[in-house]
Amino acid sequence: MPVGAPVAGAQADGGSVPLPKDANVDYRLGSGDKLRVIVFGEPNLSGEFDVSGSGKVALPLIGQVDAEGRTLSEFEAAVIAKLMEGYLNNPRVSVEVMNYRPFYIYGEVGNPGQYPYTNGMTALNAIAVAGGYTYRANTERIFITRGDGAEQPYPASQAVKILPGDVVRVPERFF
Repeated sequence: MPVGAPVAGAQADGGSVPLPKDANVDYRLGSGDKLRVIVFGEPNLSGEFDVSGSGKVALPLIGQVDAEGRTLSEFEAAVIAKLMEGYLNNPRVSVEVMNYRPFYIYGEVGNPGQYPYTNGMTALNAIAVAGGYTYRANTERIFITRGDGAEQPYPASQAVKILPGDVVRVPERFF
């Protein structure tokens, strides 16, 4: 399904809710994530590191590396670039997320609250984790607040990815 295409059956205010451009985005690192960084052949440079409140990761030898807003591959490239600045020739780096930031869900779900994020989470997965819909829930749409702080409507669909740090609101339906 192309990004921005309407989703069949998703009704909001009499029209269909289009799939926003950020509905299927790649995961971006943020404060509170815990990373495992492996520098092949360099066990003293490898380990588990936290993304600080300022969005940086403090790594041995090279110091602070910006992580906030970067994908894993972008962060790997930044670490490689720093290591090549007079420290290692042709470093091979692997980065994986050990613990993601939680997401939050409230509104017309069985158990609103904070939940641990799992990779590949969708809107329907998040609703299921929170105990499913209440009998008053609008099952056609949800609202998500992301990093920019603006609440946006999304179809309640498997096509919509939930990201760590998202705040999901399941609205009440109108009879």
